[in-house]
Amino acid sequence: MALLSELTPVLALVLCVVAGFLFLKSRTPETSPRVAGQTKGPTKKEFRPWVDQDLQDDTEITRGDDDEWVENNKEEDLAHVPYSPQRYSEETMLQRSKDFYSLMNQRRSVRFISPEPVPQEVIDRVILTAGTAPSGAHTEPWTFVVVSDLDTKHKIRLIVEEEEKVNYHQRMGDKWVHDLARLRTNWIKEYLDVAPYLILIFKQTYGILPNGKKKTHYYNEISVSISCGILLAALQNVGLVTVTTTPLNCGPQLRLLLKRPVNEKLLMLLPVGYPAADATVPDLKRKNLEEILVATGTNQRI
Repeated sequence: MALLSELTPVLALVLCVVAGFLFLKSRTPETSPRVAGQTKGPTKKEFRPWVDQDLQDDTEITRGDDDEWVENNKEEDLAHVPYSPQRYSEETMLQRSKDFYSLMNQRRSVRFISPEPVPQEVIDRVILTAGTAPSGAHTEPWTFVVVSDLDTKHKIRLIVEEEEKVNYHQRMGDKWVHDLARLRTNWIKEYLDVAPYLILIFKQTYGILPNGKKKTHYYNEISVSISCGILLAALQNVGLVTVTTTPLNCGPQLRLLLKRPVNEKLLMLLPVGYPAADATVPDLKRKNLEEILVATGTNQRI
């Protein structure tokens, strides 16, 4: 009894500590364990249905085994060479800027594409032009997959339409569907069968060297997006049309279909060809210069 009376204060203290711990734990929100390197998924409040869950920007990659990676700065130093591009007179500069604007201002998203054949060499040169885009640390993290085979194009269409049907009826929500209504677009993508070429642009989230080592691709999504812009300009320059499509949640299936490696993720899909004879486009207006330009300095317009 004497021993029990001596231990009673100690037991009471232990019980208080345990009770306090259980109380604090009950007030801490539970978090599910994550696999190392896995990014935290969006909460219900953060969820944005227009963001492709497969297409996360992997500029900052959680590296596992460092032995799998090569340090970019271990490459040999590059020689620097003189650079003297052609310089134009101010009059010529202004005229060229007007001509290029006039050309690009005719660019439209066209969903009615002719099946008429397009020379393969033209497509090759257009893609070569897209490959002149700048990239983080000159890693050139892009892959352009050109599909002209009828069977493969149809398989791509089936994959895209299956996901797009779900997007329009479930994922996108009433507001998004309502905003698209005036453009008369829906989940049916006939042009994926009709266009002579489909160009699928993949971003390489990291490089894979011949020895199997991985190489960091800095700003891979931004770099590939810039190349897509140049690609659109190059298509316009040769008189071809396209519609920029970002097939939501189709990336993994299309990557498997086209046998692309795991480091590549689909960024954009472009059906390419001549416009159909009866093609129409929405009568949209673009913002004027004053709406998109902010200039500073005494010699600049504001």
